[in-house]
Amino acid sequence: MREANSGGLFASLRQVAATALEMAQVRLELLGTEIELEKQRLFDGILIAAAAMVFSGVGLLLFCGFIILLVAEGNRLAAMAWLALACFSLGVVLMMQSRKRLKSPMGIFSASATELQTDRANVQAGGKRE
Repeated sequence: MREANSGGLFASLRQVAATALEMAQVRLELLGTEIELEKQRLFDGILIAAAAMVFSGVGLLLFCGFIILLVAEGNRLAAMAWLALACFSLGVVLMMQSRKRLKSPMGIFSASATELQTDRANVQAGGKRE
């Protein structure tokens, strides 16, 4: 009778270990998926930002040249200084905005953290799954 209980205990322990390993595998797969999505999001953002900077730079250069040609001959140096200051200020504002946008509001592993929190709550509740 004692062997049946210990066999049942070992079978139960194996079942718990198998469940724990399966949960760990699912969480690692979720973590890998989140890393891939974050990598793709960053790459897309950087690519679009680079294209935007090239086109904006060319447009801004042409616009500044146009403005300088419109200003009277004696005031062109002052016009260049004001345009340079305006461009520099706009660059600083855009850099601050890009930093703000690249910060992820939820964090990189929010789905994994949520799942681990759910697992922890289920273990504390006695293993009852909703």
